[in-house]
Amino acid sequence: MIVDWNNIDTVLLDMDGTILDRHFDDHFWLEHVPARWSQRNHTTLEYAREHLYSLFRSQENTLNWTDLDYWSDRLKLDIPVLKQEVEHLIAVHPYVIEFLLFLKHTGKTVWLVTNAHSKTLDLKMKRTRIGPYFDGIISAHQVGLPKEDERFWGKLQDFVSYDPERTMLGEDSEANLTTAQSFSIRYLIYISRYSSKVEPRRSEHFPTIDYFNKLIPEAGSRCVTILP
Repeated sequence: MIVDWNNIDTVLLDMDGTILDRHFDDHFWLEHVPARWSQRNHTTLEYAREHLYSLFRSQENTLNWTDLDYWSDRLKLDIPVLKQEVEHLIAVHPYVIEFLLFLKHTGKTVWLVTNAHSKTLDLKMKRTRIGPYFDGIISAHQVGLPKEDERFWGKLQDFVSYDPERTMLGEDSEANLTTAQSFSIRYLIYISRYSSKVEPRRSEHFPTIDYFNKLIPEAGSRCVTILP
């Protein structure tokens, strides 16, 4: 893919795994919550993991997946408070700030578009202080659909005015890129280094970058080439 920034007006960016290190989320849901749940329910950690992972999988591709109130009620744990216990793990990926500054300097409209719950957003924006780099922030909970639903990208236009042909979407989820593709968003970029703790793998379906510096053209140029 040749990215010609002259042909892009709007940039939509996912949050967890795309601009923020997903290590926080993976550690929280796969380690921290099972540990606290096992303590509360007097079970082994092994049983807690098996039980909770099954519950988590049952809500994939729904708004419940990221709804902290839903999980607080379902697990009988104060999930927002538990997140605060490990908030030191929240981190911005390398080169994200440089990329956001580049977008601002070139006059692009930049939106953070995430499945994350409002309470998660509040915590992460306070911790990272990256909110001012965006023209706005939209949660799937506002839209009423998760990004995995093909209807999401059309419904998003009720909140964000954008031309799919002149829009870029950065995501660490191939499922979300696929639904965006069905809505004809032109520039779809897969972020392979979603966590600092995993080895990145290229997408077989979408142009792939590890860090956002790959999208910043050299001085005097407005184009970059992204390998499939």
